[in-house]
Amino acid sequence: MDIRPIRSDEDHAAALEEIERLWGADPDTADGARLEILMMLVEAYEEANHPIPPSDPISAIEFMMEQRGLTRHDLEPMIGSRARVAEILNRKRALTLPMIRRLSEGLRIPVDILVRDYPVQRAA
Repeated sequence: MDIRPIRSDEDHAAALEEIERLWGADPDTADGARLEILMMLVEAYEEANHPIPPSDPISAIEFMMEQRGLTRHDLEPMIGSRARVAEILNRKRALTLPMIRRLSEGLRIPVDILVRDYPVQRAA
């Protein structure tokens, strides 16, 4: 089994090609073991060299709305009036602690995501 560390984007691309070739291999075979190891190496390389920034609260809310087929109206019990929901989603007003609690429970978004700082457009 000739597997080497991934140290460059070229190594990464080659590993992805090999993963694609091996995709679907039976886990109890040499190809299955090779696939598993390559996937771990790729994951480690991507985390170290191409990290995905954490989601901001509004992006997380929008993602969960999309995943669950929710509308802005569905957020009113968690955020407030239709106007308040629009202000929050348009980043014109920051989330409050009570909103964060209700959104976390209602949308099952971890509180640590909802309390992150994010840009808010303040009225001039």
